[in-house]
Amino acid sequence: MFGDLSDDVSRFDENSPYRPSSPYSASKAASDHLVRAWHHSYGLPVVLTNCSNNYGPFQHAEKLIPLTITRAIRGEELPVYGDGANIRDWLHVEDHALALEIVLQRGMIGRSYAIGGREEHRNIGVVTMICDLLDARLPLPGTRRRELIRFVVDRPGHDRRYAIDPARIEAELGWRAGWTFAAGLAGTVDWHLARAD
Repeated sequence: MFGDLSDDVSRFDENSPYRPSSPYSASKAASDHLVRAWHHSYGLPVVLTNCSNNYGPFQHAEKLIPLTITRAIRGEELPVYGDGANIRDWLHVEDHALALEIVLQRGMIGRSYAIGGREEHRNIGVVTMICDLLDARLPLPGTRRRELIRFVVDRPGHDRRYAIDPARIEAELGWRAGWTFAAGLAGTVDWHLARAD
C-alpha cells in the first residue's frame, strides 16, 4: 500500500504516504482510509496496523515461501519473478499475531502501528535458502534444488523493495519480533515436510 521504497527512505513507518503500485495494494490503502473516516466522522474506536510480508505455517499455497517449498519438495521448477532482486521485510506469523493482540489490548485509539520483522531479504535469497534447507533434509538424486530455479516475467506493480519500521510499536507497546528469519524459515520448511504427501 505504501508502494516502492525510494533510495532516500530506509523503511516505511506510520507517517509514510500511501502510494499503492497495484490494485491489490490500492484496496488495502482504501480500507485504511475508510476506517480512518469512520473514526474521524463518528468516533468509531479503531486502531490500525500495517505489516511487512508474513510467512510461517498454514500460509496460502500461492505465496512465495509455501509455493517454493512445495515445488522444491517435489523437485519441480522454482519460478522467481524478474531477476529475483526484489526485497521484502519478513515477519513470522506468530510474531504478527502477538503484535495484533498487543495493539488490540494496549494500542491508542485512532493510532496506527507499523509491524515489521527487521528481516530484509531478496526474493532470490529466500528461494536459495529454501533450496539449501531442503537439500540438507531431503536430497534430490543427481541434482541440487538451486538448479531448479527459473526466472519468469515479473508481475505488474511488483515493488522493488518493501520494508516496515516497527519503532513505534517497539517503543510504545514493548513488542519485538522474536523469530529470526533463518529459524522461522527452517521451522516453516520442517512444517511443510511433516505434511508432504
